[in-house]
Amino acid sequence: MSQKILIVDDEESIVTLLQYNVERAGFTTEAAYDGIEALEKCENNEYDLIILDLMLPGMDGLEICKQLRNQKIETPILMLTAKDDELDKILGLELGADDYMTKPFSPKEVVARIKAILRRTKSANSEGSFRTIKVGDLTIYPERYEATMKGKVITFTRKEFELLYYLAENKGKVISRDQLLSAVWDYDFVGDTRIVDVHISHLREKIEPKDKKFSYIKTVRGLGYKLEEPAR
Repeated sequence: MSQKILIVDDEESIVTLLQYNVERAGFTTEAAYDGIEALEKCENNEYDLIILDLMLPGMDGLEICKQLRNQKIETPILMLTAKDDELDKILGLELGADDYMTKPFSPKEVVARIKAILRRTKSANSEGSFRTIKVGDLTIYPERYEATMKGKVITFTRKEFELLYYLAENKGKVISRDQLLSAVWDYDFVGDTRIVDVHISHLREKIEPKDKKFSYIKTVRGLGYKLEEPAR
């Protein structure tokens, strides 16, 4: 059975273009042309991925993303934006989008991004059944997309968890931003390492004490990041 993708954009020509190319790649598609319709479809149907435009009538893409994640709907989201604005991109990622592309885009690249996201999702869901990884008081459960700190469950976005999991799998090793882009986002972001820094910042907020007495994620200046047992 082919994977189903919801395409959300208020421009009919873009929806038609995307549907043609995505279906040629072997997926099935549905479309929504405004934010309210998109949210209703996501709440009442299951999709393997959502292509979500930022600027929509009724409800914008950022609000849709926020509401889906608040409802624990973790369907991967590829966000589209006509704005070449770093703040919009970062905000979308902070709200739980898995990836973003700026218009105008290449339909072939959209398909490549879709495949990369779904490949990562499938790999993460199939790996390490019933495994746990422990780093200090942090326990990671790969098959559940979950981690606990001293037994208390921590909530992550999909990409935050995949980043934490990758760092934990390579505990003690310094991993460059480019390596993290390749491993976690599964393709080259052409040096856009800001996406890594944003997610690292969010991980630190969730797994480290607010008084910063110790840290799990260390920045190695000029090289990258590493996850290690905290020095208390």
